Amino acid sequence: MKNKFLLMLSAVVGIALFVAAALPLATNTGLKVGDKAPDFQLKNVDGRMVSMADFKDVKGYIVTFTCNTCPYAVMYEDRIIALHNKFAPMGYPVIAIQPNDPEAQPGDAFDKMQARAKEKGFPFVYLFDEGQKVYPQYGATRTPEIYLLDKDLTVRYTGAIDDNAQDAAAVTVKYVENAVAALEKGGNPEPSFVKAVGCSIKVKKKATN
Repeated sequence: MKNKFLLMLSAVVGIALFVAAALPLATNTGLKVGDKAPDFQLKNVDGRMVSMADFKDVKGYIVTFTCNTCPYAVMYEDRIIALHNKFAPMGYPVIAIQPNDPEAQPGDAFDKMQARAKEKGFPFVYLFDEGQKVYPQYGATRTPEIYLLDKDLTVRYTGAIDDNAQDAAAVTVKYVENAVAALEKGGNPEPSFVKAVGCSIKVKKKATN
């Protein structure tokens, strides 16, 4: 009887520990639709410090966490350029932010960002999240990952660019384009969240004693 009780107690404790361990993973500490996004001041590839407040007469911002090295980010480069070329004249510029720590991912160092921006002819700002201070405020976890903001910096859509990372020609749903179109009509994007597909953001390893 005692052994049976101990087994039951052990099972209950095990379940409790499992649930407790899972809770942090289920808690989203990032920005959600309806939240106010923080502005920032980050260095662009041309050396200028840039913030969203520098953009005048805009209707919103397509804040895009991306990088040089992630294969998904590379596959989306031309589509991100196309988003800016289509929507910046309408008042929705792309603001690209590179969040990876260069010690963890040397290919995303600032000079490599400058080279990539020049090679691809990026028409948008390409900012370096030096010290990795901005992406955690937004809650970004992937490259690429989109935060569509309105002019008041309210999050209106977040997540994936479209429904096919590997093949632009096979895309059937353009989430960001549809979200901007909804804002232009005075409505709310639907869906307002689609999980981003890409590489995890690379963080510098902490020194161990």
